[in-house]
Amino acid sequence: MAVTRNYYEFDREQWASLHGPTKRAEITDADLQSVKAFNDKISLADVREIYWPLRRLVYLYFKNFRQKRQILAHFLDTDVGPSPFIIGIAGSVAVGKSTTARLLDLLLQRAYPKLTVQTVTTDGFLYPNAILTKRGILDRKGFPESYDMGKLLEVLDAIKAGNPDVLVPAYDHQTYDVLPDSQGIHVRQPDILIVEGINVLQLPSNAQIYVSDFFDFSIYVDANPALVEEWYLDRFGLLLDTAFTDPNNYYYQYAIGNRQAAFAMARRVWRDVNLKNLKEFIEPTRSRADLVLHKTAHHRIDEVDLRKY
Repeated sequence: MAVTRNYYEFDREQWASLHGPTKRAEITDADLQSVKAFNDKISLADVREIYWPLRRLVYLYFKNFRQKRQILAHFLDTDVGPSPFIIGIAGSVAVGKSTTARLLDLLLQRAYPKLTVQTVTTDGFLYPNAILTKRGILDRKGFPESYDMGKLLEVLDAIKAGNPDVLVPAYDHQTYDVLPDSQGIHVRQPDILIVEGINVLQLPSNAQIYVSDFFDFSIYVDANPALVEEWYLDRFGLLLDTAFTDPNNYYYQYAIGNRQAAFAMARRVWRDVNLKNLKEFIEPTRSRADLVLHKTAHHRIDEVDLRKY
């Protein structure tokens, strides 16, 4: 283990040794297929060597959170009410945040079946395409100004306050737009809530409170931008392969057209939108995370950094 600035740095073998005596509920290949992102790669070795120790660490933080709530209730001599332990997961487009979120959700539920765990994304807090078009920022989708941050903060505040039923808006990656409220996700006082999104650790300059203020633990999924571009283009190709039968799919127009031109468009979007957003607004939040999962080729996690303080 190395120490750099305010992080402990572990290589894969060192991190794997920290699984401890915790209950290791078995996960199958079918389980992995059900949680992994469209073009992500993950193995049972990743579960054992990376995610078992991560699950143990999260649970230890969760127990400490519960103890602090009890101390507060004792001090106030009153019931402070339920409040979920919230985990934020950040990182670039196509880096594998969704897989990390869904796998962590699955592992926590398998190991601690008495706990309720839910996962939501911040994609649903993007302004609808019609609004982005009206404001002339559709080509900046994913940048801070494309999100309704006020609404996101209100929703997180309601969830953290223990409201019994909070509606979280959802996003459809097939139509590339926000879904109606009737298709949103109801968050009903989970013990643990996982919030995944590129913007969860960002610090809007005009806000008095930040999204990360609601988090009790945060994770940043990291990789070299050149690798992330490769994964982004791989995913784009797979989307083209599946979209050509559905005229309502956002990618249908590219799937039935010239494939070379479609990939030229995707490279421009990566360069002018996703890479720019990564460099200016996402990557700078890395140092705010409690834990960093660093990926190398083939989505293999080769290093884990844990914040000291």
